[in-house]
Amino acid sequence: MPLKEELRSPLQPPTYGNLVTILSIDGGGVRGIIPSVILDFLEHELQQLDGEDARLADYFDVIAGTSTGGLVTAMLTAPNEDGRPLFAAKDVKSFYLEHCPKIFPHDGNPLAPATKVIKALSGPQYDGEHLHMIIQEKLQEKRLHEALTNIVIPTFDIKRLQSTIFSSYQLKKHPSLDAKLSDICIGTSAAPTYLPSHSFQTEDSAGNLLKEFNLIDGGVAANNPVSLVF
Repeated sequence: MPLKEELRSPLQPPTYGNLVTILSIDGGGVRGIIPSVILDFLEHELQQLDGEDARLADYFDVIAGTSTGGLVTAMLTAPNEDGRPLFAAKDVKSFYLEHCPKIFPHDGNPLAPATKVIKALSGPQYDGEHLHMIIQEKLQEKRLHEALTNIVIPTFDIKRLQSTIFSSYQLKKHPSLDAKLSDICIGTSAAPTYLPSHSFQTEDSAGNLLKEFNLIDGGVAANNPVSLVF
């Protein structure tokens, strides 16, 4: 389906009658391992009921995530070539266990705490290079409109000094929000003093600029993203 047609498509109706199911994942940097472990357990239990192919995106009408929760949201809802979730919840847990030590490397130098304070005065503590590389590698060219269920990921634009909410609900009115999921994740994860801000732009099919974004951590807007769903 062409992008313009897809953006005009109506939102899917609630899966369970009039009941709207929402999964909300808070921010917290490396502490994203905590919800990833819980979600892995939940998905495993659902698979016991409905088969090994069951995924969390099948059960929630909306998945919302801030900061590291936004990364989890994107991983749970990004599609593979068969139109199924690219990652299972267990893959998200493995992602944190494998990559967090590289994203936030530990400095064993006894003077490291003082060095961090000095560095924080001049810029972020971490360069974010590994985070950017691995998110772009995992999510590739997947965009917001491709998410397998409705998603809501808040960020904060430091040039406009206002929140920018990447939401499936807003795409029909604001197609300029149809950014790559990797860019959205890097933006919402850019915690001030820890990671650098992330700048990018969206374009239409002819390559014309739609909108420029200069983003930092979505926690500046709403660390609990469920407040933004409706």
